[in-house]
Amino acid sequence: MLEAGWFGSSEGPQGAEAEASSRRNLARRRTGEVPSWELPASCCRCEADIDCFAATDGKLLSSDVTHYVIPDWKVVQDYLEILEFPELKGIIFMQTACQAVQHQRGRRQYNKLRNLLKDARHDCILFANEFQQCCYLPREGGESMEKWQTRSIYNAAVWYYHHCQDRMPIVMVTEDEEAIQQYGSETEGVFVISFKNYLDNFWPDLKAAHELCDSILQSRRERENESQESHGKEYPEHLPLEVLEAGIKSGRYIQGILNVNKHRAQIEAFVRLQGASSKDSDLVSDILIHGMKARNRSIHGDVVVVELLPKNEWKGRTVALCENDCDDKASGESPSEPMPTGRVVGILQKNWRDYVVTFPSKEEVQSQGKNAQKILVTPWDYRIPKIRISTQQAETLQDFRVVVRIDSWESTSVYPNGHFVRVLGRIGDLEGEIATILVENSISVIPFSEAQMCEMPVNTPENPWKVSPEEEQKRKDLRKSHLVFSIDPKGCEDVDDTLSVRTLNNGNLELGVHIADVTHFVAPNSYIDIEARTRATTYYLADRRYDMLPSVLSADLCSLLGGVDRYAVSIMWELDKASYEIKKVWYGRTIIRSAYKLFYEAAQELLDGNLSVVDDIPEFKDLDEKSRQAKLEELVWAIGKLTDIARHVRAKRDGCGALELEGVEVRVQLDDKKNIHDLIPKQPLEVHETVAECMILANHWVAKKIWESFPHQALLRQHPPPHQEFFSELRECAKAKGFFIDTRSNKTLADSLDNAKDPHDPIVNRLLRSMATQAMSNALYFSTGSCAEEEFHHYGLALDKYTHFTSPIRRYSDIVVHRLLMAAISKDKKMEIKGNLFSNKDLEELCRHINNRNRAAQHSQKQSTELFQCMYFKDKDPATEERCISDGVIYSIRTNGVLLFIPRFGIKGAAYLKNKDGLVISCGPDSCSEWKPGSLQRFQNKITSTTTDGESVTFHLFDHVTVRISIQASRCHSDTIRLEIISNKPYKIPNTELIHQSSPLLKSELVKEVTKSVEEAQLAQEVKVNIIQEEYQEYCQTKGTSLYTLLEEIRDLALLDVSNNYGI
Repeated sequence: MLEAGWFGSSEGPQGAEAEASSRRNLARRRTGEVPSWELPASCCRCEADIDCFAATDGKLLSSDVTHYVIPDWKVVQDYLEILEFPELKGIIFMQTACQAVQHQRGRRQYNKLRNLLKDARHDCILFANEFQQCCYLPREGGESMEKWQTRSIYNAAVWYYHHCQDRMPIVMVTEDEEAIQQYGSETEGVFVISFKNYLDNFWPDLKAAHELCDSILQSRRERENESQESHGKEYPEHLPLEVLEAGIKSGRYIQGILNVNKHRAQIEAFVRLQGASSKDSDLVSDILIHGMKARNRSIHGDVVVVELLPKNEWKGRTVALCENDCDDKASGESPSEPMPTGRVVGILQKNWRDYVVTFPSKEEVQSQGKNAQKILVTPWDYRIPKIRISTQQAETLQDFRVVVRIDSWESTSVYPNGHFVRVLGRIGDLEGEIATILVENSISVIPFSEAQMCEMPVNTPENPWKVSPEEEQKRKDLRKSHLVFSIDPKGCEDVDDTLSVRTLNNGNLELGVHIADVTHFVAPNSYIDIEARTRATTYYLADRRYDMLPSVLSADLCSLLGGVDRYAVSIMWELDKASYEIKKVWYGRTIIRSAYKLFYEAAQELLDGNLSVVDDIPEFKDLDEKSRQAKLEELVWAIGKLTDIARHVRAKRDGCGALELEGVEVRVQLDDKKNIHDLIPKQPLEVHETVAECMILANHWVAKKIWESFPHQALLRQHPPPHQEFFSELRECAKAKGFFIDTRSNKTLADSLDNAKDPHDPIVNRLLRSMATQAMSNALYFSTGSCAEEEFHHYGLALDKYTHFTSPIRRYSDIVVHRLLMAAISKDKKMEIKGNLFSNKDLEELCRHINNRNRAAQHSQKQSTELFQCMYFKDKDPATEERCISDGVIYSIRTNGVLLFIPRFGIKGAAYLKNKDGLVISCGPDSCSEWKPGSLQRFQNKITSTTTDGESVTFHLFDHVTVRISIQASRCHSDTIRLEIISNKPYKIPNTELIHQSSPLLKSELVKEVTKSVEEAQLAQEVKVNIIQEEYQEYCQTKGTSLYTLLEEIRDLALLDVSNNYGI
């Protein structure tokens, strides 16, 4: 495995310690401690070393190349994004070069290199030259680290040429002119040239690579010129690594991750304590970093080292509402109480990534001065500073979203230096804006490779997939004995889970949860397994998804569809017929045939006794009346019994303090012409709870099982208790309504929230629960060998052990858990455990990766939702459009305004009571607002606006006001919703806007209906529609024409789907 050994940790030694690392590698090789995966990598010409093939998990270099390319360490560092081009083949990365990237370029660059080596689409391998006896070279006295690295790589290149029996030329590319002169003609068959020379001679037609190379070279020249010309320091130098480490150990310095406040990006950043700092420090809060100077060239996400300032220099967090694009000036509002404040003295780990930027307009370019080659570009993410790049295309690119990378940030430069990478799309174009969201969250959406697809099973009309006789012998067959069915959103394709319940001969009940057996089709360390591990999750955007697994699995053979045979992993409990207490549990592989593929609304209707919905269930359509009635009674009994069991299970968790938290879920309503007409907050159904409770039960029991079998290497999910200070706003808001919220434990919090209900205003309880949700920590995956057992607890679910088992189609964590469960079953049966399980160290690293990808999935879903939210209102005139006026509820008071919740659309946002001109809001006798000179006075639970002529209006927490919704457009950033209070009275809904109560269509239906409607309109107008490429359609699984194209065609069409992937 490439993750193992020296190539497994992203926290390697720094700088000069690289040689020590190499010496340790040599010592391990001499003492016979080198595992098989650290042997030399494999090439197609290799006939001498059988172990080569195993070393790279079977990955071979292509046989149709004319030469192999070996990049020097500096080339790998500076030109990795060009080496990622799939056209470049036969690349051999030396261990020495990879270690240089790890030690000098940080975790993100290092992980990019690791992923490149693992990716079956790229023709490249790793050669562990420092473990090869003939390749390792000790560093000579007085030799610089850089010269030693280049000499080692050249020596390994010569060995590799001879190892291939002098039949395959080797081209070593380097930026070291002395090395080119010294080694260029030393060995016949080994050529040493510059990287630019290599591209010019071997790839003259690869235009994109040449443009990128020129951009990188230009950036480097500018950097070198600047360092020669500039003597003044804009920032203090960072302290040496050894000083930082000693300071952290002594307690003088504090280590943590920099988090920039996106609303005051130029002024406020906070450092959250990390590692030893968080345990040994007396600090109970984050450390404020005030201003760019104190930030000292660190960028959002960097691991930094901070020195606390004297207490008399501490500052307070800003409590006023502010615009995102504020400058470095304070707004004149008084900050909160002083908090620990510090300055950055060093950076331990730069977490730089690709950044989406916007070029300045033509006028702004001219105002930047005569030297128009140096351009300041503005990142889409407010938290990232402007980046200076060198380009002659500024005018051409000013209307586009562009990707850039940061190269350096010298102490002599106000801004970081970077280079242009590629164009994403036009500003405001939907495809470009979605691509921006993906890049900003480091989400790759390239199609699955041919090698990966070759591992997939076949299921075609000509060659249908069937249950194998071998599997029939191994598995428990439930096809004739159990009524199995699924309950999912309408139009769901990736059906992970099904349920069953039946009465046993002894009168007890049997509850079954049956989950798609993905691991049967995805072998450990196969190409598709490595790809799924890299993606870690399926990404759900507002109208499409990007699957973790190919559609032949996710929407077909692993999807537990109705009426077809499928492999499953099942948990079945025997329950007491009266108390529902669990008597026995069985885990194992099964064969099922789901009888019904129900959607939530139909299941709820059956639960409520409305049997007319049976006409909407396709499985009943072709039955005679007698069979129909018998099967309907059987299904209604099963849904009712499942619900009874779920209520009992939920009651037990409630007794332990399980929390019911608030999340706003919005669905879409169509008008008569099937255009998107409205956004409606979705009402929860009891069947949602029924299904969720059964899944939680399965996850809990699997967690217990795998921990018992593998106490030091099980993947579980923990939800730590929140910090009490995060509940302060919740407690104060509840107090304003006369409620007391006890946050000492999850049980007291749950009970308090249940009691905090205003009989006249149900919105109050929803907002309080939403605030409780905001105060929570994120639930995280972890390896049980890295935590004490008392830290396993899941606070929100009130369970001592919990994991994710029920969604292996869309979560890689569940695939790992399935393998652990199968290994646990084999262990119980005294059978050999097939496949190597992750060690605690490797599992902990995998958990970090999955947690990171989950955050990216959540952020991208939220950002795409906000994009469509803005589209809904963008072309509506706020002054005349009734839907732009709505009721709002105040849920937080600030010094210059309030935060509002709009129940109608599930929107939260800020409303100013004092505008940029210094005028304050005034409401006359008719309750309508206007701006007048005056002042604001903030109290704990209210804020009063008083004009100079004596008029005053007071806004209290949980007051209902009338709000106008509009869009604040931005050229460089995403558009945002703007809220304006137009009356201090609640909004009265006109009769024309009463919500239509019929059940709106769900997302997948909506996409099909809108696509059909627009296609008909386009045919009538003879408009050509661009069809999504076949490979892209299979990848993202959006059916029909791209919705982005449709939304461009119909300006008044809007789509919002806030379907939340709850992380329980």
